Amino acid sequence: MSLQIIPFQSSLNTCYILKDKGAVLIDGAWAGAAKSFSKLLTDSQIKPEEIQLIIITHGDFDHLGGAKELSELTGAKIAIHEKDRENLEKGKFHWPEGVTTWGKVSRAMFKPLMKIKGAFPAVKADIVLDDKGLSLKEYGIPGNIVYTPGHTYGSVSVLLETGDAFIGCLAQNKAPFVFKPSLPIYAKDYDLLKKSWKKVIDQGAKTIYPGHGKSFPVEKILKYLN
Repeated sequence: MSLQIIPFQSSLNTCYILKDKGAVLIDGAWAGAAKSFSKLLTDSQIKPEEIQLIIITHGDFDHLGGAKELSELTGAKIAIHEKDRENLEKGKFHWPEGVTTWGKVSRAMFKPLMKIKGAFPAVKADIVLDDKGLSLKEYGIPGNIVYTPGHTYGSVSVLLETGDAFIGCLAQNKAPFVFKPSLPIYAKDYDLLKKSWKKVIDQGAKTIYPGHGKSFPVEKILKYLN
């Protein structure tokens, strides 16, 4: 079976189903996503129980809010890095600081609303990732989870042998955040984020799939790293 990449839209977020010999979901969407996710599975001819793992790229409210209900729907295990684990397990709202002018302004403007709209139920992690990452071969996916901190201190990416890289908020490519592929406008540590990009590139990333927006070639991001 050849690898399938199936996007799942949840508000401003894009999650991804990866299906090969097995199937995993990258990111947990917003709270309340179960109904639309169930429809996507039906339309894609995927049984819920085929999804074995939900990989949370980082601990922001919009990337893990639906993890509990999606796990209950599919029976999938939930994996998150130890440094972002608390947000998942305590239902803790998290949104990194703005690092651009628009990042700072938009966060200040919308944070009160997002704290209400982005509320989500807590759930225990089944797999707690460390800095060494995790092979996805036992889940039937030809690739690895790689530790890529910077946007949050517990951010991870999924790098496939094909060169496809699913990077959460290591970059963004969607309004109202940005209008072209760019580094994120929110981050905990921008220098650390750039080092994570070097890791992603050194490990052979060719096509980038962000958590916000459409995929793009890795060359689009290189000018921001020099």
